[in-house]
Amino acid sequence: MNVIDFRFRPHTPEVVNGIANSKMFKDLCEAIHFEKCKPESFDAIIKGMDENHIVKAVITGRDCESTYASMANGNGSLLEFCEKCPEKFIGFWGIDPHKGMAAIRDLEQAVTQHDGIQGAAIDPYLAKIYPNDARYYPLYAKCCELEIPVIMTTGTASFVPGAVIDHVAPRYIDFVARDFPELKIIMSHGGYPWVDEAIIVTQRNKNVFIEMSEYELWPHAEAYTTAANELIADKMLFASAHPFIDYREQLEKYANLPFENEVYEKVMYGNAARILGM
Repeated sequence: MNVIDFRFRPHTPEVVNGIANSKMFKDLCEAIHFEKCKPESFDAIIKGMDENHIVKAVITGRDCESTYASMANGNGSLLEFCEKCPEKFIGFWGIDPHKGMAAIRDLEQAVTQHDGIQGAAIDPYLAKIYPNDARYYPLYAKCCELEIPVIMTTGTASFVPGAVIDHVAPRYIDFVARDFPELKIIMSHGGYPWVDEAIIVTQRNKNVFIEMSEYELWPHAEAYTTAANELIADKMLFASAHPFIDYREQLEKYANLPFENEVYEKVMYGNAARILGM
């Protein structure tokens, strides 16, 4: 079965070294033993994806220069990967809400001048503001104008210096979904630990989708699978969070989760294909 991975970054030596040496992710890397991640050449990565039937992978960019200057260039490798293998990679451009009109112009230029850039990505916990903060709203309006979706990072923001977990609570995404009904929103990392809240925000808003990468087997995470089978079969997406978790490990994990057969196909491919217009 073909697969679309909605959160993936190729584990080239540059990417692996960049993550391992990041001050922002230092403690996280130690906690998950990131040193086990062995980099591969770009060609080897593409071959591995083909062997595992991953036909498309979404790479999320990142721009948090205003709050974490060391991560200012998170879009550089994104564009490189998408241009190097456009048949495999789709880029979601990282945006810094504190940059105002400069961020809006940057996003518009990225989308209109590069075919591989087909969405936007925000990290409220890195921006240190809520996703319904007024500084984000012009960016959401531009996404609607460009007819592109946005990925919103949620989850525990584990070990990131200065990050406040409340900034990524799903309840604030609910405001955005209601204020911008045309905006397709993908809630990344499942809104964990607010599992039930994330499910309800997804279920009650036609424009909200969810992926639970990294938290599939954490306490209470079984509710995600139950919800996919019973409530949000058309809203759940597969995402590996590679290379923090190896995509091959994630594929095996999802194959063993108790998804109904029809739902499993939607999660692994169908729902993402619809969002991406494939």
